[in-house]
Amino acid sequence: MPENATYPRHSHPWGELVYSYSGMMEISLNDGHYLAPPQYAVWLPPDVQHRGLNRQAAVHCSLYVDPSLCETLPKDTTALEVTPLLRSMLEHLRSEESPDHGSEERLRFLRVVVDLATGARRVGTYLPWSTDPQLETVLSALNENPADNRSLSEHARLVGTAERTLIRRSLRDLGMPFAEWKQRLRVTKAMPMLEEGATVETIAAVLGYSNASSFIAMFKRMTASTPDEYRSSVRGR
Repeated sequence: MPENATYPRHSHPWGELVYSYSGMMEISLNDGHYLAPPQYAVWLPPDVQHRGLNRQAAVHCSLYVDPSLCETLPKDTTALEVTPLLRSMLEHLRSEESPDHGSEERLRFLRVVVDLATGARRVGTYLPWSTDPQLETVLSALNENPADNRSLSEHARLVGTAERTLIRRSLRDLGMPFAEWKQRLRVTKAMPMLEEGATVETIAAVLGYSNASSFIAMFKRMTASTPDEYRSSVRGR
C-alpha cells in the first residue's frame, strides 16, 4: 500500500487478523484507534465496523476467519503480540505461489495460525489515546513533536492542570504510565525512518535523544530488537 492509502469504513461477518510485514497499519473504529507495527497484529471480531489506513508505505495482509472459528478468539478488538513462530507462518503464507486453497494440508496450517493468534498476548491498542481535553492536548503536541523533552509537570502547567491529575488520567485513559506511552510513540515514529534508511544517530536526534545509545536502549527495551536488527528484519521480508 502506498503512503496515505485508506480502506473505506466497512464491516463483514467474518473475523480479521491484520498484520503488517513492514510499515504500520492503523485501524480506526468508532470508539478507538489501533496500531499494528510489525511486532503486533490487530484482531477484529466479526461485524466490527472499521477503517484501515497507513501514513507511510506498508506491506500487509489480512487473514479472514470464519465465524465458526472465532469463538476462542478475543471478543473485542485488540492488538496481539506476534510470536516468531506466528510471524514465520504468516511469511510462509505470503511467499506461497499458486497455493491449493482447499487442500487438507493448507487448512491444517491455517488452523495452527488461528490457534497461535488465539493464544497470543493481548496488548490493547499499542498506542492508546485519550479524549480528555487536557491530556489529549499533551498527546497531540507530542505526536507532532516527539522530540519534546519537557517533563510531565511542565506539560501540566501548559494545559492548566496539576501533574498528579495527568498521571491519574494517563493511567485511567491510556492504561499505562505517561512515560511508557511517550516511548511507544517514539518507537512508532522511529520505525518508518529506519525502513527509509535514516541513520540511528539521525533518528535519535529527531526524537530528542542526546545520543544514539540512549535511543538504542529504549528501542530494544520496547521491541526486543535493536534498531539495526529491526531494519534488517524488514529488509529481509
